[in-house]
Amino acid sequence: MPKKRSGGGLSPTQQAAKFLGVSVLSGAVLAGIALPAVGALGLAAKGSVESFDELPANLKTPPLSQRTTILDADGGLIATVYSRNRTVVGLKDISPYMQKAIVAIEDSRFYQHGAVDLKGVLRALNKNAQSGGVAEGASTLTQQYVKNVFVEEAGDDPTKVAQATQQTLGRKIRELKYAIQVEEELGKKAILENYLNITFFGQQAYGIEAAAQRYFSKPAKDLNLQESALLAGIVQSPTRYNPVNDEAEATKRRNVVLQRMAEVGDISQAEADRAKKTPLGLKVSQPRNGCITAVNDAGFFCKYVEKVFLTDPAFGRTREERAKLWNQGGLTIRTTLDPQAQEAVQASLKDHVDRSDEVAAAATLVEPGTGKIVAMGQSKPLGSDVKKHETEYNYSVDAAMGGSNFGFPTGSTFKPFVAAAALEEGRPPTQEYSSPYEMEYPSPVRTCSDKPWVNARGETVENENESEVGPYRMKEAMAKSVNTYFVQLLSDIGLCPVVNLTDKLHVRQGNGDKVPQTPSSLSLGSIGLSPLTMASAYAAFASRGMYCTPVAVESVTQKIGNDKRSLQVPKSTCSRAMSEKTADSINTLLRGVVDSGTGKQAGLSDRESAGKTGTTDERKNAWFVGYTPNMSGAVWVGSATQQVEMKNITIGGVYRPLVYGGEVPGPIWKDAMSGALAGKEAPSFHLVDIPDDTRDREREDGDGGDAGDGADNDDGNNGDHGGGDGDGFLGGLIDGGTNGGAFPNPSFSLPENFVQGQGNGGGNGNGGRRG
Repeated sequence: MPKKRSGGGLSPTQQAAKFLGVSVLSGAVLAGIALPAVGALGLAAKGSVESFDELPANLKTPPLSQRTTILDADGGLIATVYSRNRTVVGLKDISPYMQKAIVAIEDSRFYQHGAVDLKGVLRALNKNAQSGGVAEGASTLTQQYVKNVFVEEAGDDPTKVAQATQQTLGRKIRELKYAIQVEEELGKKAILENYLNITFFGQQAYGIEAAAQRYFSKPAKDLNLQESALLAGIVQSPTRYNPVNDEAEATKRRNVVLQRMAEVGDISQAEADRAKKTPLGLKVSQPRNGCITAVNDAGFFCKYVEKVFLTDPAFGRTREERAKLWNQGGLTIRTTLDPQAQEAVQASLKDHVDRSDEVAAAATLVEPGTGKIVAMGQSKPLGSDVKKHETEYNYSVDAAMGGSNFGFPTGSTFKPFVAAAALEEGRPPTQEYSSPYEMEYPSPVRTCSDKPWVNARGETVENENESEVGPYRMKEAMAKSVNTYFVQLLSDIGLCPVVNLTDKLHVRQGNGDKVPQTPSSLSLGSIGLSPLTMASAYAAFASRGMYCTPVAVESVTQKIGNDKRSLQVPKSTCSRAMSEKTADSINTLLRGVVDSGTGKQAGLSDRESAGKTGTTDERKNAWFVGYTPNMSGAVWVGSATQQVEMKNITIGGVYRPLVYGGEVPGPIWKDAMSGALAGKEAPSFHLVDIPDDTRDREREDGDGGDAGDGADNDDGNNGDHGGGDGDGFLGGLIDGGTNGGAFPNPSFSLPENFVQGQGNGGGNGNGGRRG
């Protein structure tokens, strides 16, 4: 979009050509209407008139682009966004001084002539001939308005903008015909109002209301004489007469406007002289545009809302249509963001992770049963300044919505999906497997195709350490996150039931691909997912098996002129992903994780909660995903580029020898959920009776309670051996959280460049290791 009105800043030659075009046009039209075509001039006139008559009769006036307001669920302001800073106002809300000033300097005979001011053309022609240059133009306010309509319709397309402002007789003919139509249909007051709302005043200000706020921090209706004269003078060349950059030049131009107002009788000469002596009196306001200005650090949620507009067919069949709607603006968007929840999320992130830390953290909360996203935040703020530890990646969402390239490996937080799929297949929650410390992946394993998965490389998987040996049942295996248990369970039911369930839960990798059918991805969380995906999937457990697609927008109204209309918005689609019995069983199992398992540090004291920890290979990612019956949330902490191992690292000012899912993400989740749910009801889960394994108690009695201590292994407070909250990636990339941090060596090597990342965008999912 040009930053100055056509006609400002042109060379003398260009200005002369422009004026000549106007003069020829006026003569040509009049000749064609009133005179016969005689000679060469007559032929030229006749050709112009034919082109004139062939033009469409009606000027299609696009709605003026305006600011869009994004609100939270309570109606509070989140941010104001716009492609053009404009607020359309009526003539009654524009200072009379401003109305007189713009007419005086741009078209002093505006109320006396029609679409073309022939007297003005002759006067300007005479004055310009005397001066030897272009001292005065001849385009009327109506013609200028029509040209601005063409520019507005061109939007940000440089080719269309060039066409709308090209200095040709053809454009002038088209401009004149539409000017005649506008004069007949609108009348002078409406033309003046439209002109003052559409024209560009520099400094990102479109329309007089935005200009008044930009330069004087006041509404257009309160502009005084000298302020009005200044703004009226800017229009001819917003760059040359920019008062912020060149106060002296702007003052001279303002005084020219004041003198012109005196000459046409709008003010007295004494008033003009007094006003000329006053300082400009600027009180510049910086425009607060975009999601970067969002309150409560909700910038990433704001950007997500923008992405929804640009990608969801509810707002247009094509991306071009959706972009046009967004750029046109004038929207009031009521979102699902709960200010209490958002504030709690950001406060918790700030308490536990510093923006300058080597690693980042992201958290998203959703409402079970509705899909509403109630909070979305992260430790590194929105922005492009790397030195300030800012990022433009939204770590909570998929790549298509502005997130990391691949999402982040989830580790053991994927295991509840395997358990749920097994329960759906009819396996009991007391299912038992030998669960040795180390084993090869069972092979072959059934897939959704005729071709089974085969462990051709003899890949192995390990538990936390050699002391962690089964047999285990599902309840204890889930609480301790026993890798070999879930590998055996997966081999028993096959890969397809898990894929079918994750499809129902809309679990997709961060790059949009489906979950691959391999044991490591389906049992140990080696693939990259986003916190929003995980929070939404776990919400299905909280809502007793009903999955609801995430939504961020409650309602949208659009202002067009003085009218408002409501727009259709995307709705959450809820469908049954699993039986109530299965969901209740998972809730019972995962409640045990926060009661006495690896997630004890995340458990809520004032209400029932459930969840699962996860830590991936080399500790590049740590997770806690949990829920109550009325809120679900996922917290990820890790290396955005997948280059930082969370060993001997300081996070949030606290030194961590080893980072666990229950130790850093867990407390973030706990504090965020506690704040988000404060004052809200505390419903209970529907639990099922899952008998404890009596052999657990026998082992505890026989070994002095080491197994019980080990259940805390994700807290970092382990006994001599852990409860085995470890997930190996493919073949045993498991580092221990016990015995002083002994790390078994992997049994195979990864291909070169297997792990990739881009900027702050996260790695490609390099394997789950532990819970």
